[in-house]
Amino acid sequence: MDALEILSDLENCFPYFQPIISADEQRVIAYEVLGRYQSEGNIISLGPFFQDDQIPDEYKFEVDLLIVRKALEKALELDEDVSIFINRNAELLMYGHGEPFLQELLTFEKRGLRLQRIVLEISERKYEGDLNQFDHLLQYYRTYGIKIAIASIDSESPNFERIGQLDPNILKINLQALKSSATGMNFNDVLFSLSLLARKIGATLLFENIEMSYQLQFAWKNGGRYYQGYYLHPPSAEFIQRDLLKYRLKEKFHDFISYEKRKLEAVFNTAEYFQAKVQEMVFKNRKAGYEELFQALIKEMDQIAFRMYVCDGDGFQKSANIFKSKNGWNSQSEYIDKNWSWRPYFLENIIKMRHEQKGILSDLYCDIETGETIRTFSFPMNGNDYLFIDLSYQYLFEHDQLL
Repeated sequence: MDALEILSDLENCFPYFQPIISADEQRVIAYEVLGRYQSEGNIISLGPFFQDDQIPDEYKFEVDLLIVRKALEKALELDEDVSIFINRNAELLMYGHGEPFLQELLTFEKRGLRLQRIVLEISERKYEGDLNQFDHLLQYYRTYGIKIAIASIDSESPNFERIGQLDPNILKINLQALKSSATGMNFNDVLFSLSLLARKIGATLLFENIEMSYQLQFAWKNGGRYYQGYYLHPPSAEFIQRDLLKYRLKEKFHDFISYEKRKLEAVFNTAEYFQAKVQEMVFKNRKAGYEELFQALIKEMDQIAFRMYVCDGDGFQKSANIFKSKNGWNSQSEYIDKNWSWRPYFLENIIKMRHEQKGILSDLYCDIETGETIRTFSFPMNGNDYLFIDLSYQYLFEHDQLL
């Protein structure tokens, strides 16, 4: 992209607006400002211009400020509760110590645009400047009510400690990673960690680059409150009617909810099935040792489970692992006395089983040793013995509503 051509033709630089939709209201609650340039009748993105390291920051700042000015001019006509997302990488944000950009915003505040409606969407990628100065600038902006969003988090980029330090209002998740099966599982793991972090710091999840229905469903299922992408509406020069997508999203959410309810019902019914089955076998073998119990379980669950063991209420393993390999079931005595209380939800589930005297079917998770996606059924055998049965991926696959 020819920087000099753009700088000499600034009247053909202008903003496009991509709507951001909320899950709770199913309506437009914000717009992201995107730079566009018209050349020979074609409208092209200014993204490559801003990402080009060969173009001086002062050139980028001049073009960016013009687009922001034009965008905020149009934003004056929006409802008071509609926010404006403005992209800024760290280098551009630090230009002039951040003061020229702030002064532009303050000019529009005098005209009635509350700065609480501004969301600064920042990226630190490739930034080599002083992070302390950068952090101080963000804190300074916050004193004016400006909100902070971390931009385009994906499977490769998250630095959880840094995100925690920045304490953003919004985490923006890039769904491009969902297109690759190679990064799919890794992305799920990253997203789970991000959702926990967001909950801890009080941030909202916004999913971008939604281009297909399954990506919208993924965003909805994984705690996304805000959505944007071509599947919902492409960027355009004009604002859209706020309720334009309400009916369509209500229908989609109804489908998602129905599907999720069926899956939850399947999980509940499976837990009830294992509760009855395991309870009967444990009762029949209540006077037998662990080995006899495992042999009885193997006969009933050979095509269902691949690992069984018993722990006490503190998580210390009291039995060997009974593990199914290609050569059949084997006993692994080296696991006796290992402690599993460090695992997430372990002690919480022990207390729950103790109080309810009922088994628990776990969420899906990745097994440390096999690397496969599994579930575990846990069952309180007596006062201090708890049976754990790991269900194989093959079984879950054959009962796909458990996946």
